[in-house]
Amino acid sequence: MILEIAQIDVKPGSEAEFEAGIKRASEIFRAAKGCVSFNVRRSVEKPQRYRLLIEWETLEAHTQDFTGSQAWKDYRAIVSPTFEGPPSVEHTELVLSAF
Repeated sequence: MILEIAQIDVKPGSEAEFEAGIKRASEIFRAAKGCVSFNVRRSVEKPQRYRLLIEWETLEAHTQDFTGSQAWKDYRAIVSPTFEGPPSVEHTELVLSAF
């Protein structure tokens, strides 16, 4: 299992628009091959910063199957107008689960 962490900073004042858009876009991820879960977190200290936490069955499910697909383009068309800049994306593997 791979956890994608995408950090997105949105333009000041566009938080509600981003949240409405990402809610719509969640259906795109629900239908994506290899997507296991999709969660969005908003920073308390920096309310314009969001983190998308997306679990994929494999790295390739995200980087090859989803990224660049029509579904990905549809997702970006919905939310990218609110972006302050390009998202920062990394992929992680679970090393320890203590609880």
